[in-house]
Amino acid sequence: MAKKKQEEGFGLGFLAAVVGSVAAGFYLYGAKDGKNARVKIRAWTLKAKAEVLEKFEKMQEVTEESYQKTVDTVTAKYAKLKDVGEEEAGKLNLELKRHWKEIQKAITAKEGKKK
Repeated sequence: MAKKKQEEGFGLGFLAAVVGSVAAGFYLYGAKDGKNARVKIRAWTLKAKAEVLEKFEKMQEVTEESYQKTVDTVTAKYAKLKDVGEEEAGKLNLELKRHWKEIQKAITAKEGKKK
């Protein structure tokens, strides 16, 4: 039983790493204005992404609905901050949501390896 829990924890940790790396990679290098994004990146974006990943680690199952709800919750919190604002938080929200298909592929691949 403990081994199965440990394997599930590893799976969620792996998923969190995939989510973070895909989102960060696209945001910094794949966007049309990637060079500008790298220059303008702020600490709050890293904190927001870390919060999203932390919430996923606590979830039993990650679905598109739960992913989008989590992204909305976290980015709404940052939109209220004076230094961030709704526009910047909205951009991050869209960027993170665009990665669902890659995340879903990673989840499917991970589940296929478990069987």
